[in-house]
Amino acid sequence: MPQFQTPLCQRLGIAHPIFGFSHEPDVVVAIAQAGGFPVLGLARDAPQDIPAIVRDVEQRLAGLPYGIDLMLPAHVPSQADPQSLQAALPPAHVAFVAGLRKRFAIQPPSQPSFFTAHARSEALFQAQIDAVLNSNACAVATAIGLRAELIAEAKRRGKLTFSLIGSVRHARKALDMGVDVLVAQGYDAGGHTGNVGTMSLLPQIVEVAQNTPVLAAGGIATGAQVLGSICSGAQGAWLGTLWMAAQENHTPPALLDRLIASSSEDTVISRAHSGKPCRVVRSAWIDAWDEADAPAPLGMPQQQALTGDVFASIHEHDNAQLIYEAAGQSVFGIKARTTVAAQMEMLVAEMNQAWGRVSGFVQ
Repeated sequence: MPQFQTPLCQRLGIAHPIFGFSHEPDVVVAIAQAGGFPVLGLARDAPQDIPAIVRDVEQRLAGLPYGIDLMLPAHVPSQADPQSLQAALPPAHVAFVAGLRKRFAIQPPSQPSFFTAHARSEALFQAQIDAVLNSNACAVATAIGLRAELIAEAKRRGKLTFSLIGSVRHARKALDMGVDVLVAQGYDAGGHTGNVGTMSLLPQIVEVAQNTPVLAAGGIATGAQVLGSICSGAQGAWLGTLWMAAQENHTPPALLDRLIASSSEDTVISRAHSGKPCRVVRSAWIDAWDEADAPAPLGMPQQQALTGDVFASIHEHDNAQLIYEAAGQSVFGIKARTTVAAQMEMLVAEMNQAWGRVSGFVQ
């Protein structure tokens, strides 16, 4: 069987061109142990909690390479906290959400979470950045926002820099800042995403990147898609949604049931989650924001201040009617509860099967 080793795989010392994003440390460890490159999402973690999370992950990785991902959007307050933001929320929005709480009998969360205890601000971002730079992660990725000072400092500390981008314009900006790896994230992707589909975006980014490595992201759930990305000029594929089916992700049962039952058409772009366009798997909560009497969602971080307790509650209480999460059109690949090891084995097997099919076509 062929070994799909790209130059970026060799540089990072990984066996497979599969880059796995997850907020869950157990998933990150399992991806690394299966020969992929894991990226730990810490945008939802308080700065003071990051050092302990990182220490635990690094101890279990025992030297295996990994990266960390942060979300650093522009146009947020320099300082912010949920209480001050809530005090300034528009009364009509507060009344609308209060009506939804009553209509759906939403229980308050019993414990604090990132979504109830923190507000995205420049001060929060800087504290997260400082904690991440002090880690032993060999790579730092930014999902939203390009920060020249972060890129420069990460490179100075010997870390590879990744940037998730959704347009040629963003790619050029990242290249000008010296980003080492571009992640071409198409409209198909879960979470905050742009307007161009992965198959259209990827060749444009490969062209502008020239000698800079590119990864494909968005809607990817099979090994054939990973191989197809490489054939299109990428050096690997970045997957996120698929890992929510793994037992290591500790996905709430109601959410896993929703993901298993969902098709690609059941994911929608909504501002209701964060205030920015974000692809999520739909639920009654997300649908309620599209009703005729619903106000337009607020911006970031005001929308989180308005609804963060609801998101925390529906996950804590595993609310089957309302539960949702950021998820891409690759949700079609979630068919049952599984493990990361099994997923990685399947992806590699599918790459080999796809290679066999292509080899049979070529004379």
